[in-house]
Amino acid sequence: MKERQRISSGTKWEPFVGYSRAVKVGDRIYVSGTTATDERGEIVGIGDAYAQTLQTIRNIERALRHFGAGLETVVRTRMFVTDISRWEEYGRAHGELFGEVRPATSMIEVKNLIDRAMLVEIEADAEL
Repeated sequence: MKERQRISSGTKWEPFVGYSRAVKVGDRIYVSGTTATDERGEIVGIGDAYAQTLQTIRNIERALRHFGAGLETVVRTRMFVTDISRWEEYGRAHGELFGEVRPATSMIEVKNLIDRAMLVEIEADAEL
């Protein structure tokens, strides 16, 4: 069995729900659903889908860096959005930060996220 490493964001929800911010097994990294929060847990970019998407991807990048990886190693993202009609805002931010990486992706509209002020949640899978 391959070694399993994990990191925590330190939120109170991780032990309660039973998840990790990211898990590395072998050369693969799986980043849990991530939202647009800052270091204090406050939502960044209230009402701004573009700003929230940028912050969310920066948070994913921070988790990847823990394992010596970066956005260039991402092979798949899943974007859960609360208003698909704003797809261009989410998509523009995703495109700017992933540039030439161009991972496989999905954008799925959901009714709500855990906090109604959150507009987007993104999961990422990476390969070293």
